Amino acid sequence: MTDRTRQALFRYMEAGGTVVLASGRPTYGVWPIAKELQLDVYGGYILSFNGGNMIDCKTQNIIYQKKLREKLPAILARFAKEQGVAILTYEGEQIITETPADVYVQKEAFVNRMPVKQVEDFGAYVDFPVTKCLIVGDGDHMVTVEQRLKELLGAECCIFRSEPYFLEVVPKGIDKAQSLDRLNTYLGKRADDTAAFGDGFNDCSMIAYAGLGVAMGNAQDAVKDVADEITGTNDADGVAVVVERFLQEI
Repeated sequence: MTDRTRQALFRYMEAGGTVVLASGRPTYGVWPIAKELQLDVYGGYILSFNGGNMIDCKTQNIIYQKKLREKLPAILARFAKEQGVAILTYEGEQIITETPADVYVQKEAFVNRMPVKQVEDFGAYVDFPVTKCLIVGDGDHMVTVEQRLKELLGAECCIFRSEPYFLEVVPKGIDKAQSLDRLNTYLGKRADDTAAFGDGFNDCSMIAYAGLGVAMGNAQDAVKDVADEITGTNDADGVAVVVERFLQEI
C-alpha cells in the first residue's frame, strides 16, 4: 500500500467513513493490512474468505461465519487428485496441504505469510469445520477444472477463481457481493452508499454490486467490464485518486 493511499484512507475515516477489507484470504492474512490502516482504532471490518468470516476490527468479534459441509474437504481432495492439481485449506495460522512444495501452494503461503503444514491424507486430516478450500494449478488447466467442479458441486458451493491459478471453494451464498450486502444490512447501509475497488476475478460481483464500482488499472479484463470506472494501478495510487476526489466533493 502506498503512503498516499494510506493517508487518503485515514482522511476518509476521519471524515466518518468506514473501510472494509474484502478478501479471499484467510483472516490471518488480512489482519496486517487492517492494523496498518488502524481499523482496530478507527473501526472497520474484514470480510475474509470472501465474506465467509466477517470481523469487527474494533472488537475483534466475528459477526458472521459460514462453513463448508463436514465431508466436503475429502470430496474436494479426491477431485483435485483426479485433476492433477493441489488443494489446501487453513488451520489457525497455518496452511494445510499434502503438497507443500507446489509452486502455487508456496505462492499462497508467501502472500499470507503463513507456514505450511504437510499432512499425509488431506481428506482424513481435515475433520474440522473450514470456510474455504483452495485448489491450485496452472491457469490454462484451471479453466477446465473450474468447469468440472461447478458441474459436480456448483449447487452446493460458490466456486470461482480469484487468480488464474487459484480456484476458491466456499459455501453457497459466500461471494463478495452477497457478503458486502450482508454487512450493509448489519450496518443499516445500502449498496448506493458503497464504493468498491478490486482487480481480481472474485471482485467482479462486488464491483457490480456497489454504488460505485472501481476497477484498478491492473485489474483483470472481466473486472474492468463490470466497473463504473477504471482508476490507476495499485502502485500508481489508484485508490487514493478516487478517495481524494470523493473527499473534495463532500
